[in-house]
Amino acid sequence: MGDTQEGLVKRIVHDDHTSFEVDKPSVECPDHNINRKENKAEWSENDEFSIRDVNIEEKVPSWREQLTYRGMVAGLLIGSLFSVIVMNLNLTTGLAPSMNVSAGLLGFVLMKTWTKLLDKAGFLQTPFTRQENTVIQTCVVACYSIAYGGGFGSYLLGMGTKTYEQAGVNTAGNTPDTVKQPGIGWMTGFLFLVTFVGILVLVPLRKVLIVDYKLTYPSGTATAVLINGFHTTQKDKLARKQVRCFGKYFSFSFLWGFFKWFFTSGDGCGFQNFPILGLRAQQQRFYFDCSLTYVGAGMICPHVVNISMLLGGILSWGIMWPLISKREGDWYPKNLPESSIKGLNGYKVFVCVALILGDGLYNFVKIMWITMSNFYIDLKKMMKSRNGDVEIDGSSPSKEEQRQNEIFVNDTIPLWIAASGYVALAAISVAVLPKMFNHMKWYYVMVSYMFAPVLAFCNAYGTGLTDQNLAYNYGKVALFVFAAWAGEDHGGVLVSLALCGTVKSLVQTAADLMHDFKTGHLTLSSPRSMFVSQLIGNAMGCIIAPLTFWLFFQAFDVGNPATQYKAPFAIIYRNMAILGVEGFSALPGNCVDICYGAFAFAILVNGIRDLVGERIGQYIPLPMAMAIPFYVGPYFAIDMCLGTAIVFAWHKLNFKKADIFVPVVASGLICGEGIWIVPSAILALSKVSPPICMKFLSNSVNQNVDKFIHKS
Repeated sequence: MGDTQEGLVKRIVHDDHTSFEVDKPSVECPDHNINRKENKAEWSENDEFSIRDVNIEEKVPSWREQLTYRGMVAGLLIGSLFSVIVMNLNLTTGLAPSMNVSAGLLGFVLMKTWTKLLDKAGFLQTPFTRQENTVIQTCVVACYSIAYGGGFGSYLLGMGTKTYEQAGVNTAGNTPDTVKQPGIGWMTGFLFLVTFVGILVLVPLRKVLIVDYKLTYPSGTATAVLINGFHTTQKDKLARKQVRCFGKYFSFSFLWGFFKWFFTSGDGCGFQNFPILGLRAQQQRFYFDCSLTYVGAGMICPHVVNISMLLGGILSWGIMWPLISKREGDWYPKNLPESSIKGLNGYKVFVCVALILGDGLYNFVKIMWITMSNFYIDLKKMMKSRNGDVEIDGSSPSKEEQRQNEIFVNDTIPLWIAASGYVALAAISVAVLPKMFNHMKWYYVMVSYMFAPVLAFCNAYGTGLTDQNLAYNYGKVALFVFAAWAGEDHGGVLVSLALCGTVKSLVQTAADLMHDFKTGHLTLSSPRSMFVSQLIGNAMGCIIAPLTFWLFFQAFDVGNPATQYKAPFAIIYRNMAILGVEGFSALPGNCVDICYGAFAFAILVNGIRDLVGERIGQYIPLPMAMAIPFYVGPYFAIDMCLGTAIVFAWHKLNFKKADIFVPVVASGLICGEGIWIVPSAILALSKVSPPICMKFLSNSVNQNVDKFIHKS
């Protein structure tokens, strides 16, 4: 999502039968991929899904036959739907759930329904295959990943006027010439430049990463497991049950969103501020949001993530901010605007940033160490293998693996296409980006493109080992480097935000493509068809994502911290850029010490999690997840904890059924209410207001209102 994760897949070999252990899908934060193991259900070839459902003797369509017009139309429709859903979540909480399972499922449902209708009418000429399903899923994920990873809720929006004003117009480094207001034209052009380069950069190394090093790419493997399961004849009954289940919860969620709309005529109106913990707690953002989208996201997200977010909300909004607010006039001046980073808002932003940076640095170093260690070991094995000393993995590949490798290697992608495309796009970026952004120098762009391929390889290799895509951490490194390089007098804030997006997009897209290649490898899909599908999906996303963002931007008050669409990471990223330019002088009193403590806390907790092992570590909170409510508030964590409670109870009652249907139910809840955003935005643009305002008042306030009405 993008940094899209379906969960971890562990291969098990027992009595010559191959099965897979599939973890639950997880939720992605736009600043870090939170992927942690949770309860697992083993799927064997005698159970639900298995890679061995692939018949190694089956006739594989050519790469041109795998790319169909109907498949691309399905990819466009589903990709557009998911772009709206992901954009909604991105601009409200900064979270975006993984939708790979839903993409594979909806692609299967749509195409299976269409081909059955054609077959009954006698017009079906080409059957629907697992390869076409894989191509559709690749196109959909490439499309909606732009909405999630394109920076609309972080660095791109962080360049705008509203975020500039929130960061403090008198703050050093935060000057009017570091502002670039969002616009469809320049955002579309920027995305076309920086995302396509990532697709091209690692194409020549696909055989090394997938075949030679045998990297698992757990999310890609999990997606292959599901797609192979969908296309096994004896699994049709289960697929039909999943389809009906998805439709039921999709409809319920959509109607619930429609129902809630009627009560939102005015600020603070509606069900989304339901004070289940009391009105005083509501003032500290402890309330039930009544959002089935968040409940569904909580069902997908591991339990530890949901609990960590609620714990972070309690620690910050329940303890820290009330205590710090009592120091007004001592630690920071009185009567400051609520959005000023010199006041309480500064503590909210920078303590959140400190937790994010501490967690990011720890995981960055950890994954880089794992990556380099494994790369060195694999390299030594390959050298010995070439000398005839040992085999790379110590065993001969099975017939199934030989067939997969044969299809994957023989269907080549010309090296000159990738090389010339990368050079051409890099040259265009060096020429265009300085004209697009104030203070941008051509050599800044050239340096970023020189180092990006190395970073992309490291990230793709680490993702293949651990399923953790650290693209945002690479982007943050670039942000601080270029902010310090450009400096305050040369627009370091704007320059660093733009180059953060450049590096992050390139590195993320390269890892995403390897995930798709792994899926194609296991479903006997052509690398060419996967590559072309990724290009088509990426092009769709570069057009659809800015249009989707513009719909939200025009219909709602995006970026206002007092509204639903607060886009929390926009102000966080701009303040990180200011911090990179100015250092700690931008922080309010005693904030530096608190940030040091939060930074050390994140590193310490991550270290303890790794030292105690998975059995105990699964109960230790995640600093990254705790950081999100520090600025946003804990309200969405309450909804997500409801989702985790539902999953926990369901697993206790019927573990096997829960493992099959939890992702389906969660996807239905997310998609239904998410798609309601489109008609609600159209109504808002058409100046059609809901007829009712529902608010919750204390008894004394209600009596005063009644007296006022009677007097009137």
